[in-house]
Amino acid sequence: MREIRPTVEEKKRRSLLSDLLVRLVREKPLGTVGGIIVLALLAVAVLADVLAPYGMNEIHLADCLVPPSAQYPMGTDNVGRDMLSRIVFGARISMYVGLGAAALETVVAALIGLISGFFGGKTDIIIQRFVDAWMGFPALVLYLSVMSIVGPGLIQVILVLGVSSGISRSRVVRGAVISVRENVYVEAARAVGASPARILYRHILPNVMAPIIILFTVGCGGMILAEATLSFLGFGIPPPAPSWGGMLSQAGRKYMYQAPWIALWPGAVLSTVVYGLNMLGDAVRDLLDPRLRGGAGRYAGVKVKKPSSS
Repeated sequence: MREIRPTVEEKKRRSLLSDLLVRLVREKPLGTVGGIIVLALLAVAVLADVLAPYGMNEIHLADCLVPPSAQYPMGTDNVGRDMLSRIVFGARISMYVGLGAAALETVVAALIGLISGFFGGKTDIIIQRFVDAWMGFPALVLYLSVMSIVGPGLIQVILVLGVSSGISRSRVVRGAVISVRENVYVEAARAVGASPARILYRHILPNVMAPIIILFTVGCGGMILAEATLSFLGFGIPPPAPSWGGMLSQAGRKYMYQAPWIALWPGAVLSTVVYGLNMLGDAVRDLLDPRLRGGAGRYAGVKVKKPSSS
């Protein structure tokens, strides 16, 4: 059989990813910690069935409000469900919402930003006036209003958060597209008769991928926090699903003085995950944006050896 060798583009892509990981570890220690937290979240979410000692809704009526112990490391809630198991399964819900809503947000923001920034003129004016009107509503009020219409549920939360945030975040992509569309290679593509769709796909999109990637990494933490807020208010993931925000709202508020671990553990895990995602997103933004690395670019902080005088 003929050996399949990687192409030049594949080698270049691998070198860029490895270079990004090396620089993340060397230059951004907080970003590295955030990456470890994110990897831990993904591992717990994927292996929830293996890691959880009990089912997420398995009830032990004889062990209601039991404090942390060897049998229940994080205690039990008011109906005897193991807190550790519910938090582990809650990581899966947070992963679904964080990745799904952030991906949908990125797609919506990229579509609106590319069309508005590239075509300009009346198209840009109409789209941006709609975005202005959309951004005029407070985000939480908008989420609650739409969720009250479509009803609670995992798919509904992902759609509402992704589309609503994507419309607002399209301004970021639009600004990047406006700065790129004036470059010489775009004018050259127009001169040879390239269609607008080809220019957008082959010339504009690859050069605005950095802000799009940053939009996705930064948006994951915000989506998880927004879902927890909606679930806390009763408009997000309906019970008995173990949403971290719902765990804080239901038994957490009612029994937090009698059994503080009911509210302590979901709040601590939620804060840690959002912190890790924000740190990782900020680090990726700094590494991908050359303007945030100073005048020396990627070679900032590298000691230059002085030539020895003979």
